[in-house]
Amino acid sequence: MKEYIFPSVTSKRSYASPEEIFGTLFADVQNSHLFEDSKTFADAIPLKDPPLIMDAYDQEKQQPGFDIAGFVKSNFRIPDNIASTLVANKQGTVSEHVDKLWGVLTRQPDDQESGCSLIPLPHPYVVPGGRFREIYYWDTYFTMLGLKESGKTDLIGHMINNFAHLIDSFGFIPTANRTYYLSRSQPPFFSLMLKLYSDMEGKHILTKYLTHMQHEYDYWMDAGDSSEPFSANRRLVNLPDGAVLNRYWDDRSTPRPESHHEDVELGHEAWEKYGVAPQDTYRHIRAAAESGWDFSSRWFADEHDFSTVHTTDILPVDLNCLMYFLEKTLAEAYLLTDDREMHLAYEQKAARRALAIQTYFWDDKKKFYMDYDFQRRDFTKHVTLAGAFPLFFKLASGRQAKSVKGYIRLYFMKSGGLLTTKVRSNQQWDAPNGWAPLHWITYKGLRNYNFHETADEISDEWLRLIDKEFKHSGKMLEKYNVSDTNLIAGGGEYEVQEGFGWTNGVYLRMKNKKYLKAVEA
Repeated sequence: MKEYIFPSVTSKRSYASPEEIFGTLFADVQNSHLFEDSKTFADAIPLKDPPLIMDAYDQEKQQPGFDIAGFVKSNFRIPDNIASTLVANKQGTVSEHVDKLWGVLTRQPDDQESGCSLIPLPHPYVVPGGRFREIYYWDTYFTMLGLKESGKTDLIGHMINNFAHLIDSFGFIPTANRTYYLSRSQPPFFSLMLKLYSDMEGKHILTKYLTHMQHEYDYWMDAGDSSEPFSANRRLVNLPDGAVLNRYWDDRSTPRPESHHEDVELGHEAWEKYGVAPQDTYRHIRAAAESGWDFSSRWFADEHDFSTVHTTDILPVDLNCLMYFLEKTLAEAYLLTDDREMHLAYEQKAARRALAIQTYFWDDKKKFYMDYDFQRRDFTKHVTLAGAFPLFFKLASGRQAKSVKGYIRLYFMKSGGLLTTKVRSNQQWDAPNGWAPLHWITYKGLRNYNFHETADEISDEWLRLIDKEFKHSGKMLEKYNVSDTNLIAGGGEYEVQEGFGWTNGVYLRMKNKKYLKAVEA
C-alpha cells in the first residue's frame, strides 16, 4: 500500500470566535436583544483593536446612563444584508434574472475585511444572499448546478479551490468561512462538487483533490478509542458486526454565537422541563445546525417541542448516503492513481456502508427510509424527505424505490412542490415549507428509477411556484410555502431570505433539464 503524505493542517486556535474575543461585551450585546438577528453582531466589524474596545467597555459600562447600543455603534460597523441592487424585470424570465443575480452574489477576495469573524478566502465565491454573507458548504453544490448551466465553469473551480484551502487550513470544511463555525461542518457534498466539476473538466479533477477528500473522510470518521457496539466518538458511531455509521456533531457545547440568546433560552427551557443539562442541549442544537436542517421536528423527541432536541442520538439516512458516495469517489480516485489496494479498501467500505444503510434505515413496516436512534436502537418516528437520498445515490432496490415514490406522492407532494416533513412545528424545515436542495435530490432520485411522470409533476409544480413568486415580487427566495402558494414561507430563527444561491441553481438546472428533454423528444 502506498504511503500518502497529506498537507499540514493549520491549528484552529489561530482563529478566535467573536464570543472569545469580546467575552462579556459579546454576551451582554446578545442577551440585550439589541439586534433582531443575533447573527448581526457575530458578523460585526470592529473599528478599533479588540483589546482597546474591551478596555473601553470595562470602564464605560460602570458609568451611570451607559448606553450599550451607542457603544456598539461607536466601536463596530454593522454589516448589511446582501440585498439585490438589481431591479428585477418582472416581465422577463427567471432564468434571465438569475444570470444577472450571479454578479450580485459573487464576492471577491479583496472585498473581505480584517478584524471580524470572516475567514478570508483566496478565490471568488458565491454567497447565498440576505443574512448569509459568506460561502456555505452544502448550499454551494446546488448553487454550482446553476453556475454550470450559466457557463460559469471558472467560478465553480474557484469555489472548489476555496474549499480545498479550508481543508488545508483546518482539516475539514466548516459550515461557512466564519470563525464561529470552526467547530462544525455541514452535509459532506465536496465529493459531489468534484464529480460535477470532473464531468466538465475531466477525471484528473478527482486525483487533483484526492488528499482533500481523504482529509474530509478522516474528519468524519474519527473513531476515538472505543469500538464497542453503539459507542460513539464525535461524528462516528460503532454498530454491531463491525458496522460504522455517522451522525451530526459539534465539537463545542456552548450557545452558538450567531444565535446566542435563543440557545440560552432553549437550554434553560430544557433544563426546567426535562432536567437536561444546558451544555447537552447546546450540543444537540449545534449538531442540528451542522445537518443544514436547522431546525426541524426531525431532531426532536416531541415533534412540537424544540427543547426535546436530541440530534446526536440520531443516525441520519441522508448523511450516510453522502458518506457512501464519498467512499465510492475515493475508491475511484485511488484507482485513477493506480493504487488498487486503496481502491479495493474504499470499495469495501462503501459496500459495507450500503449494507448498513439497508439494515439501519429501511423500515420494512413503513416501507420507507427512516433515521435511526442508536440510543433507543430503533427508528425515529419522523417521516421526512431525507428518505429520498437512497434513490439519489441509487442505493434502493426497485421495490424500495417504488414504495418511496408512493410515500412522496401521498405525503409530500403539494400544489407548490414538496414538503420537507409532514409536521407543522413552526420550524422552517417542516411543513408547509419546501426547499430547493431537497427538490433536486428527490427529482433526480425518482428519475434514477424511471419514475419520470412523478418527477416531472414535482418539477412543474416547483418551477411554477418560483415563477409565480418572481412575477409577484421580483425575488428568488430561500424557501417557499408549497402548501399555500399564496403565502410566504415562515418559521425558524429569521425572516425568509432573498437572493438566493441554491434556489437559483436548482431552478436553472431543473428548467434546462426539462427544456433539453423536450428538444430530444
